[in-house]
Amino acid sequence: MTRVIVHAGFHKTGTTSLQEFMVDNRDALAPHLAYYGKAALLEAGSDARIYAQKPFPWRLSRFRRSFRKALNAIPDTDTIILSRETFSGGMPGHRRGSGALMTSYFGPALRLARVITAELRRRFGREVEITFFYTTRARENWIRSVHGHLLRSIRLTDDFDTFRARFPALASPEEEAKRLRAALAPLPVVTAALEDWGAHREGPAGALLDLVGVPAETRATLTPAPRANPGQSPEQQSAFLALNRDTASKAALKARKATVLSNRG
Repeated sequence: MTRVIVHAGFHKTGTTSLQEFMVDNRDALAPHLAYYGKAALLEAGSDARIYAQKPFPWRLSRFRRSFRKALNAIPDTDTIILSRETFSGGMPGHRRGSGALMTSYFGPALRLARVITAELRRRFGREVEITFFYTTRARENWIRSVHGHLLRSIRLTDDFDTFRARFPALASPEEEAKRLRAALAPLPVVTAALEDWGAHREGPAGALLDLVGVPAETRATLTPAPRANPGQSPEQQSAFLALNRDTASKAALKARKATVLSNRG
């Protein structure tokens, strides 16, 4: 029987560290699992993100097709890990196609998870064992990280206090996962907090290896987890905010942000 663990989010919870660790150690882990991340799921991941921003039924169908295509390229094996944070939808703070602020993962994440479940059963059979795995982070540290990411990646013009005030009832990633756990039952939903795993030699991937049951003798040989996407300094964030507010040209904004990033020090 095939076992599939779907690492479906959330953004800014150590996902890049986990994914880079799994890629770095793919060969060493091959006797125990087959890992598929961004490269194998690029189209499906993009379609999932776009669906969250523009949640029309035809876009969900487009995600279904691209996810099915990705699964058809995956050989049969006992344990498979799929990792793409956009399988939870879009990062809060972005805006939907309507212009409304995205404030929760839950609706799109649940519909995407149901499509993922149906397609895994189609590909591997009704008996396939499916687990959804979500990395999480304490609410306030998480929203600060989201704000910093958006300052760099889009033309966000809110300082942190203004941005935070837009989310008076913000659910933490753990609370979002709890809602998904109830909605997806009886499928198991497992979480791992960045606060518990961030300093671990394997990073958040350690929780995933525990879930798979990778033996200690294999884990002792693995390349340690990188510290990925550590975020920008307060000075860099202030520079991004000023650029977002004052730079009219999109091309110029991108170039000036690149200069700020190159001066990370």
